[in-house]
Amino acid sequence: MDQPGRAEQLVTRPCLTALLLLCLAAAGCKSAPSCPLQMRSDAGRALDDHRNQQAGWQAIKAEARVTQWARDGRIRGTVFMFLERPNRVRFDVMTQVGPAAVLTSDGETFQLSDLREGAFVHGPTCPENIARLLGISVDAENVLRLLTGDTPTIEATGQSMECRDGRYVVTLVAADGTTQEVSFSVPRDDLDKTPTEQRLTLRRSVERAPNGDTRWEATYDEYIDVDGQSFPTKVRFVDQVNDADTSVRVKSISLNPEIPDGAFQQAPSPGMSIELASCP
Repeated sequence: MDQPGRAEQLVTRPCLTALLLLCLAAAGCKSAPSCPLQMRSDAGRALDDHRNQQAGWQAIKAEARVTQWARDGRIRGTVFMFLERPNRVRFDVMTQVGPAAVLTSDGETFQLSDLREGAFVHGPTCPENIARLLGISVDAENVLRLLTGDTPTIEATGQSMECRDGRYVVTLVAADGTTQEVSFSVPRDDLDKTPTEQRLTLRRSVERAPNGDTRWEATYDEYIDVDGQSFPTKVRFVDQVNDADTSVRVKSISLNPEIPDGAFQQAPSPGMSIELASCP
């Protein structure tokens, strides 16, 4: 007695397999990112190499579109920045209705002109004062790092490194149990190079409390080359401490511009209320 069902099954399975492979090829499916043939294993060396890659400039002038979601709603505007190493920053915030705020720090003193409220806040530079405008609880030096494709790192007593899903992941552990993961991608052209020849591109940095809760997370995407230096044009910083989510889309960057005298300090305009902001 014939068994047509069995015959169909024998013919159909290879056909389905071939059809599936053709569909996958037509869809342009890509394989998962690969780890380098010779992998890095020295976490400290990787962090140092990356920082050295980013060391080819002293100052930056940039324009960015910034959106921040915080407890009091969404804030969106254009920000003009002057950043000078190691810790001098200036942010001029413009909205559709005009200038909104100016934040300056020369590394030691902090000033914030809130042009909407007519208030001038000043005091020492500390993470709490920087967060008044940016929603990021880090000092001026680390704000500069976060905006230019670098990251602050915790003081670690232990560190390790592995390659996960095509990315290097450096794990740092502090004495109190705080942890940090820093993730780097490697250009495809560098996958067959020796470890020290592999260029590292920062993609993610996250700090967690000893109980595992995330304190802050930064992600970096859409890098561009500016005079031989690589910068992310899409940066997102989520600060769980301040319940703030800040997205930065860089529109233009110029390296080592002429910086006006007094750019990193300011004084209150006539009629402004003045408030002294101390640090904990």
